[in-house]
Amino acid sequence: QLEESFENTAMGLTYRTYLNGTRIFGCNKCRTHLSTTDSIISKAFQGQHGRAYLFDTVVNVEEGPSEDRHMTTGLHTVKDIYCSRCRSVLGWKYERAYEQSQRYKEGKYILEKQLLTDVI
Repeated sequence: QLEESFENTAMGLTYRTYLNGTRIFGCNKCRTHLSTTDSIISKAFQGQHGRAYLFDTVVNVEEGPSEDRHMTTGLHTVKDIYCSRCRSVLGWKYERAYEQSQRYKEGKYILEKQLLTDVI
């Protein structure tokens, strides 16, 4: 479930989503809500800082530019994702997988475990 909220900032009105659930993952720097255990597709991923999770849905992130990266499972087009509040890098979003067997990742998000904290 999503709970919506507005927060005033110096640049005007900033929209931020607050999540409800039994376990909510947030940014480890500012605790901004990112996703829930219900959105985890797999915990069997590796990021730059160790273990990472593949999520179906992530909120409160901004995407960087698309770039092609050679990963252990082949060539992918990805975008780094950043916390919308503190701008910390959190992981990446899969835009395109060039290997047929990896297409299930397209449109999904990797959040690195070390960069997350339990908000609830």
